[in-house]
Amino acid sequence: MQTGARLRVDLGALAANYRLLADEAAPAARCGAVVKADAYGIGLEPALEALSGAGCKVFFVATPEEGARARDRLAEAEIYILDGLLQGGGQEMIARDLRPVLGCTEEIEEWLELAGDGRGAAPSALHIDTGMNRLGLLADDVDRLKAQADLWQRLNPSLIMSHLACADTPAHPMNEQQLVRFERLRHRLPPAPASLANSAGFFLGKSYHFDLCRPGIALYGGEAVGNAPNPMRPVVLAEARILQVKEIRAGSVGYGAAYHCPGPRRIATLAAGYADGLMRHLGREDGAPQDSMVYIGGKPAPIIGRVSMDLITVDVSDIDPEIARRGAWAELIGPNAPVDAVARRAGTIGYEVLTSLGKRYARVYVA
Repeated sequence: MQTGARLRVDLGALAANYRLLADEAAPAARCGAVVKADAYGIGLEPALEALSGAGCKVFFVATPEEGARARDRLAEAEIYILDGLLQGGGQEMIARDLRPVLGCTEEIEEWLELAGDGRGAAPSALHIDTGMNRLGLLADDVDRLKAQADLWQRLNPSLIMSHLACADTPAHPMNEQQLVRFERLRHRLPPAPASLANSAGFFLGKSYHFDLCRPGIALYGGEAVGNAPNPMRPVVLAEARILQVKEIRAGSVGYGAAYHCPGPRRIATLAAGYADGLMRHLGREDGAPQDSMVYIGGKPAPIIGRVSMDLITVDVSDIDPEIARRGAWAELIGPNAPVDAVARRAGTIGYEVLTSLGKRYARVYVA
């Protein structure tokens, strides 16, 4: 392929990750899938097909545009829009059979207006804010809903949900606090299926599973909980091609002359940079730890100099020239460089690394 970087997406691993979570969910709980942000960077449509084939019937996206793409691919699935009801966009949602996650009284009123006087509204979810103070209904809003039985009967939500703020830190007291608040607030309303657990919440235990779990990052092989074994299979292998290898006696490498080789080294330049999701913090300047690596033929090669838009430079002095040569592929993310390890070296999280993978990768999907 005439490409400098390629992304291998293992759809079989994605499906296996879903089945693992679905099998481990509480007996009464279904398992959905969060596929927002282009399915965490791997590609929405292929992910939908793999997850649907594995038995998933409920999907969560962020925006109506993502919802429309999902509906075009899956005619029968339940598709929820996490951003809620954008003002004036309800008619198109209804036409597409998309379910907004309503998080404020204004959204609820607008959704009911679309149904007409005395008529039941199209399916939707209600979002209760249990402590994140982001989207969602506050306790006073819930009480006002409770006092309007006719409104509730017309609204008839298909789901009541909330979102955990600290589930990736299992011992954080806010997890239990949000669980208690969710139980209390949802029981102020007429019965409806409930959902609280994201990926990290799933691993807090079955008391968090309720009627529907909605994993995201775990499906794509990322760590849902820090400092704990990751049972999920990796889904992404990102590679960049070596464009050139040169031997230098000494001198600076890359922009800003920020890194200096004190003596003779062999330097390879790779066809990937921050436009491809390689964070600039992965670069190495003088005096910084040599901990950001790519792997060539399974051998580590430290990134040196600054990460630029299209290129990175790596030190291949300790790798056989027959392996580290022009045209060879270097592993950026994969079995030797798990996405969360790359993220930690860049001072970020696996979510950001995956969703930042650029459009220039040639994507290869395998079952």
